[in-house]
Amino acid sequence: MTQKELNDLAYKVVSCAIEVHKQLGPGLLESIYEECFIEELKLNGFEVLAQEKIPLVYKGKLLKNELRLDILVNECIIVELKAVEEIIPLFKAQLLSYLKLTGIPKGLLINFNCLNITSQGLVSLVTEKFANLPKE
Repeated sequence: MTQKELNDLAYKVVSCAIEVHKQLGPGLLESIYEECFIEELKLNGFEVLAQEKIPLVYKGKLLKNELRLDILVNECIIVELKAVEEIIPLFKAQLLSYLKLTGIPKGLLINFNCLNITSQGLVSLVTEKFANLPKE
């Protein structure tokens, strides 16, 4: 996979979120947005894993606790959903940690509780793994 392919995929994922937001608007529970977003992703042909448990390994040892990702799209983009007043730095740090611990190259933090997802409710993050992918 290339950076361009991954960015194109992320663009399509964001388009699905925009469609959900257009249909529902802001102000609902995160769980409602999640269910609708998953449905929209599937309608658009994406492979979707929801509330996926990821084993947590620390210094080579498998731990009892697991990570739980909101949504994993096509095994290459983690999507963390929120329905909050504002995106705080903790949410970005959480997503970066998920990316680092899973080895997934790109993540999207999407907040549905806003007027416009692209200008107010979207944070796109990448890792060093993304930087090491071929550009095209």
